[in-house]
Amino acid sequence: MNERMEQIKQEILKGIEESATSRATAFELRKKFLDSKTGEISGLMKEMRNIAPEERADFGKKVNELKEWAMNVFTELDEKMKEKELKARYESEKIDVTMPAKEFESGNLHPITQMRNQLIDVFGSMGFEIYEGTEIENDYYNFTALNIPKDHPARDMQDTFFLSPEFLLRTQTSSGQIHVMENKKPPIKILSPGKVFRSDDDATHSPMFTQMEGLVVDEKITLCDLKGMLDVFVQKIYGENTTTRLRPSYFPFTEPSVEVDVSCFECGGKGCKLCKGTGWIEILGAGVVNKKVLENCGIDSEKYSGLAFGIGIERTAMLKYGINNIKLLFESDVKVLKQISDN
Repeated sequence: MNERMEQIKQEILKGIEESATSRATAFELRKKFLDSKTGEISGLMKEMRNIAPEERADFGKKVNELKEWAMNVFTELDEKMKEKELKARYESEKIDVTMPAKEFESGNLHPITQMRNQLIDVFGSMGFEIYEGTEIENDYYNFTALNIPKDHPARDMQDTFFLSPEFLLRTQTSSGQIHVMENKKPPIKILSPGKVFRSDDDATHSPMFTQMEGLVVDEKITLCDLKGMLDVFVQKIYGENTTTRLRPSYFPFTEPSVEVDVSCFECGGKGCKLCKGTGWIEILGAGVVNKKVLENCGIDSEKYSGLAFGIGIERTAMLKYGINNIKLLFESDVKVLKQISDN
């Protein structure tokens, strides 16, 4: 038995030298010798019945000494392995502060998001509140309440995506002004941004685009108020030397109606490729809210008047950032988008 104990010691030392390369392998080696059920040292105690009675006390003492020695050896080994692994981890995670820093490209907000935020900042500073309607509308809010009854010729101006005889994808955010006027008494001053949908597709048009409707309803609102607001808008977006002009037009929900041009910010009004030699660029449609629209919403058209304007955010962004094809705004080409930023 004494020879077996010495043999176990040598096996432990040899095992540590040859195979204990980590805390995991050291644990497996420890388990081989010290496990309470299957360990080889624990197995020695099972031989007690084969020892002469007078020698059992001495045998038990030697087994316990072997067990204590082995526990100390494995505890010391575990500490060494722990320190070794911690050192290796520190080495792998060590940062060389003298190395050049990695360069990370910063992203930009999408041009449409940038322009939307800019417009909200401009008109928000004038006291406008934000109203976001639903992209699915019924016929009444998208057409009828805006003075476009069934069989009205103006319906042909907009190629509409109908979902059913009653519901459709909104063709304009103007429908939002009806919801607001039905539920809020004047004074009213709101912006209604969002996606709109028309069956139209070429270099400057998309079946889905972003519009921002502006509406003001109060006493004694005139076209002069409209021009003053729009002058501030174009100066903030295109530069302080730009101005607007109003040209007569037709929209069913405004009377009088106007097309709004901005003085060319590229050539200063002298005439260039961007403005096609005219010195002016068409940017949006607007007008004084038609009395019938006010009355449809239960607003006294003798006491109150209003103005409305609709801004195409894609068009505004294309003009500002020199984008000549609207599809570039929907393809999400990072090489294109990262060039467009006001930051």
